[in-house]
Amino acid sequence: MGDATVRTPERLEDGAPHPVTEETTGRGLVRRLRRPRRPRLWFEILLIALSYWTYSLVRNAVPEQRGQALRNADWIWRVEQQLGIAVERSVNHAVDSVTWLVVGMNYYYATLHFVVTLGVLVWLFRRHPGRYAATRLVLFATTAVALVGYYLYPLAPPRLMNGGRFVDTVMVHQTWGSMASGDLKNMSNQYAAMPSMHIGWSVWCGLTIFALASVPWVRVLGLVYPVVTLVVIVATANHFWLDAVGGVLCLGFGYGVARVGYGRMPYGLPRSVPGVVGRRRVWAVTRG
Repeated sequence: MGDATVRTPERLEDGAPHPVTEETTGRGLVRRLRRPRRPRLWFEILLIALSYWTYSLVRNAVPEQRGQALRNADWIWRVEQQLGIAVERSVNHAVDSVTWLVVGMNYYYATLHFVVTLGVLVWLFRRHPGRYAATRLVLFATTAVALVGYYLYPLAPPRLMNGGRFVDTVMVHQTWGSMASGDLKNMSNQYAAMPSMHIGWSVWCGLTIFALASVPWVRVLGLVYPVVTLVVIVATANHFWLDAVGGVLCLGFGYGVARVGYGRMPYGLPRSVPGVVGRRRVWAVTRG
């Protein structure tokens, strides 16, 4: 049977006493809770939709605190200048001079953040069901802790700084590359730039693809994707470099939560999960 092991547990007779085994102790219960389970499509669709709705609601309910957000932006800009990494304005102006490039980046910013993330979730659901729940937990925990950052540290993006001389590429080129610009600006908290979830989510996608994909060029694309995303968020003046650092720190927290919850990193879990064939339960322990 290759690397798959099949076990068929015998059913206990009705009324027979249950023996005290490791499965009934505290340690056994923890192991059972950590055991990967097959995700259910209807539940995942509902969970993701509800979670994103809650995230958007909470994020946009955070008081905008414009004055404090602008002061924080000035402080971040000064710190980056002292560190010699304040190149956002140069990148922003250089990209803005190439119309087709900046327009493409605006649409990249508006769409791929969601399309790629959902695509990776679907791929995990179909091809790596045993790792799906733990890897999804990383994403959810990352996003949840980001909400704390939005509340505790309101931050204006570079394009809204007073005297920053950044170009709001969405406004200038009349594209819909940001929910925080143009006609949609009242639907989103404009001062929730720290941490950057464009980076948090894209690095999650990249690491997941690199760790689990079997095709070499796909793994390379996984690593390239967050790098390109970093260039885009800076070039469109939606984030500072340090916002990206905040996104990576949130992602580290997310992986820590999954590590504690499942006892190991998500990518080290079995690829397959227990399935039911007829009335017999089959465990496939394939890790490939």
